[in-house]
Amino acid sequence: MKSAPTAALPFTLITVLLVAVGCSSRFASIDSGKYDRMSCPELNVALGDTATEISQTAIARGKVANTSVPNWLLGGERVKTVVANRETAKIERLQQQQQAIVTARKRQCASTQ
Repeated sequence: MKSAPTAALPFTLITVLLVAVGCSSRFASIDSGKYDRMSCPELNVALGDTATEISQTAIARGKVANTSVPNWLLGGERVKTVVANRETAKIERLQQQQQAIVTARKRQCASTQ
């Protein structure tokens, strides 16, 4: 007879993955115009925040990609792939956002570089 925590583990994994799928699709497009209105210190903070978020998302993507899904759990590999792909798309959006911040920073903060 299986213990309750071991039997619930795959269902917990699927629940976490499905929540991650839902959360990762809520990010909006990049508004580069908002960076033109920011000061140099604000741009520096935004750049740091974006870099941190890229790192955290990459770590999360790696954890999902390296998760071992039992063979008997139907659709588990597909969910894992979908979540990893969405995390990859989020990283790409964050990199575009980071590039917009860098561009605005080069224009506005030329004397500080």
